[in-house]
Amino acid sequence: MSHNASTPPNFIKNIITEDLESGKVKEVVTRFPPEPNGYLHIGHAKAIWINFTLADEFGGRTNLRFDDTNPAKEDVEYVNSIKEDVKWLGFDWEELRFASDYFEEMYERAVLLIKKGKAYVDDLSADEIRERRGTLTEPGTDSPYRNRTVEENLDLFTRMRAGEFKNGEKVLRAKIDMASPNINLRDPVIYRIAHATHHNTGDTWCIYPMYAYAHPLEDAIEGVTHSLCTIEFEDQRPFYDWVIAETEMPHTPHQYEFGRLNLAGAVTSKRKLKMLVDEGIVDGWDDPRLPTISGLRRRGYTPDAIKSFVYEAGISKTQGLVDTAMLDHFIREDLKLKAPRSMAVLHPLKVVITNYPEDQTEMLEAENNTENPEMGNRQIPFSRELYIEQDDFMENPPSKYFRLFPGNEVRLKHAYFIKCNDVIKDEAGNVVEIHCTYDPETKSGSGFTGRKVKGTIHWVDAKHAVPAEFRLYESLILDAEQEETENGEAPEEKTFLDQINPNSLTVVQGFVEPGLAEAKPQDKFQFFRHGYFNVDSKHSKPGAPVFNLIVSLKSSFQLPKKAE
Repeated sequence: MSHNASTPPNFIKNIITEDLESGKVKEVVTRFPPEPNGYLHIGHAKAIWINFTLADEFGGRTNLRFDDTNPAKEDVEYVNSIKEDVKWLGFDWEELRFASDYFEEMYERAVLLIKKGKAYVDDLSADEIRERRGTLTEPGTDSPYRNRTVEENLDLFTRMRAGEFKNGEKVLRAKIDMASPNINLRDPVIYRIAHATHHNTGDTWCIYPMYAYAHPLEDAIEGVTHSLCTIEFEDQRPFYDWVIAETEMPHTPHQYEFGRLNLAGAVTSKRKLKMLVDEGIVDGWDDPRLPTISGLRRRGYTPDAIKSFVYEAGISKTQGLVDTAMLDHFIREDLKLKAPRSMAVLHPLKVVITNYPEDQTEMLEAENNTENPEMGNRQIPFSRELYIEQDDFMENPPSKYFRLFPGNEVRLKHAYFIKCNDVIKDEAGNVVEIHCTYDPETKSGSGFTGRKVKGTIHWVDAKHAVPAEFRLYESLILDAEQEETENGEAPEEKTFLDQINPNSLTVVQGFVEPGLAEAKPQDKFQFFRHGYFNVDSKHSKPGAPVFNLIVSLKSSFQLPKKAE
């Protein structure tokens, strides 16, 4: 099932269809406009998919455009990571653009606003502007500088650009209505002074446009027809339309809002993600515990699974909180026919088969994927000493325990029946080795039907096993509710960093089959009974592989039934 090439029925698709049929637009142009101030996360994956897929469905085009209007928080590292993420998800942009490409035009449009009496230079500080803004129920109060003359404003704005004033000394504000019921129309700031080096324009500028002013101009300059954004920008739309109209842009884009994709219990606030990285709580922006696209990639999620997930989450006006179990469902669906099956022992216990010849190794046949016979078979070595999982043996088992215990017989996957005869313990009484005998008649695939056993356990041959590291993950956040609160503010007195799960990463040392010694980063495997694993791109080395747990094998998750 691939939803990669289309979107489900949705209100934006209906709008685009009407716009094309009525002749309102000739060609659909969308854009994905991230700010390069952090790495992208799962919510951005939805925005990327919507913009690129909708344009593609209607034979249109999509620009990748960086909203780089805040040099203090931006970095080329973020620009490069965003480009990599978009490509990895399987999308390619028509043109690569930067807001900074248009700084001169944005400045000229601001001069036009001043000349029309629609903008003024204000000397109030940011705090004073905030204090005068008013509330949802009370109007704001005018700045004492609101009625400066056009000539005075042009002079001051020119000098702002020339670098005559310090940061925060002056701003340029739109002159709209301090009593507007929409706070976004109460003379918003459209330019501020920032003596900061910009990653694209260097030190050419010391004044920078505010995002809310720059964004509609970028859309208009690029001929965007449908400016798609998340629902929190709905209140900004009147200002978006005001900027387009008052700056007299020849092209008029329209903004449409859809509900954000929120993953239950996941941190998607850039501020919090940056805090986790800066404090060293995680292993960089691509830590497999983070819902960043680079973190999901390193963990082992695939582009197809992510796109199927956002397709299923749908496109609507409402904010959706989606269970992580749904994302896990799609990665299992994607990998079950693609990932080779293999055996890995994470908590090794040594088994000695006392009646097997000491210097003998035989090769056994094992299928690579029982659900996909086209993946063929492999050969695995078998000899006198093996490793099994510690929890596949119990000295005093409860009833209905069908794995190995003294006197019991089990099948070794792809191999023979073995029976436990002796238990070797250390001085502290811990089981360190078990001695078994095997029955040569019971080889897998030999047609043996003499008797049945109830348990099958996996193993690796001790002589040829490859030491491996396994990284097992739990949710990074203990209290999922806390991440869902408005503005990400923690309830009561808990701080965000107090909510970090100390068991979010467990590292164990075990063994894998010899065929996995040279496994390459991003190779994916299903380990018998453990789950799906991905070879880590940061720490894995040839001969010493490191595997990240992507997801366990089983889940009770069911996709909701669609109405007929």
